[in-house]
Amino acid sequence: MKAWAQHFARAALLIVLGMAIGTWATTHHFRPLLDDQQDLATQCIAARDNLADLAQEQGKALGDLRLAANERQARAEHAMGEAAASAQVDFAAANRLQQERTGGDQCAAATSIIDQELGL
Repeated sequence: MKAWAQHFARAALLIVLGMAIGTWATTHHFRPLLDDQQDLATQCIAARDNLADLAQEQGKALGDLRLAANERQARAEHAMGEAAASAQVDFAAANRLQQERTGGDQCAAATSIIDQELGL
């Protein structure tokens, strides 16, 4: 049995020696590499969060711009409608005056306007 105990003691010593070498390798060789990777991961997370915040702000700004554009378009359409209604009265009055100048003949009125525009 003593031979078996000696083999067991040698195996235990090799295991302890392997653990000591593994611990040393981990603390002196791999730890700086792991720390560097952890720093890079932290920087990536910070950059990702920053980009997410910027994208959210940009989305809000685009939404605000779209709302402002829709409001401007609605105001422009309303102003065009009012201008068309206002111009209709003036257009009718101008047609009436032109017909009166040409004796009520619409063809003569159109001919007169065209001649004036062409400088004839």
